[in-house]
Amino acid sequence: MGASTSRAEEWQAASADTPRRISKSGYDITPLTPEQREAAAAPLTDFQRAVTLKARGRPGLRGRPCAPHAQGVYVSAVGRLPLFSSEAKYDSGPGWPSFFAPIDPEHVGGDQDTSIPFMPRVEVVDARSGAHLGHVFDDGPRPTGKRYCMNAAALRFIPEGEPMPEESQPVKQ
Repeated sequence: MGASTSRAEEWQAASADTPRRISKSGYDITPLTPEQREAAAAPLTDFQRAVTLKARGRPGLRGRPCAPHAQGVYVSAVGRLPLFSSEAKYDSGPGWPSFFAPIDPEHVGGDQDTSIPFMPRVEVVDARSGAHLGHVFDDGPRPTGKRYCMNAAALRFIPEGEPMPEESQPVKQ
């Protein structure tokens, strides 16, 4: 991201008295405390932590394949929120997993990223952990016209038919 500071690096943690926030689709999107965020990132590789917590990217076509044709759900590697369905995934060309819409818009946040003057874009972060996921552009396909260009290192794929991890399930009422 160049010299500018990423939203992932400026992330505002929750405190013990932060009210619980539930998304319209029923998931807990309350920001993690610093301790929770650190524990959630602990099992990740050094590279995944650099991508998600420091917004360090990787060149396209250089990462591991991100379940190119499998059906399932992509969750945040840090916050574990369900982010994208394979039904919204498409090949945008540059080599990053691309989606035209998130599962729930409340599961992602974003701020204008001006680190590259000739390339207006919005940094996309996980609403629960503040982890950097990638960027969104206004040159995607129908029906949204959006291209959510994500870092494979920031995602975990859960194949259709496999149980979702507990932290990736909706809140029980």
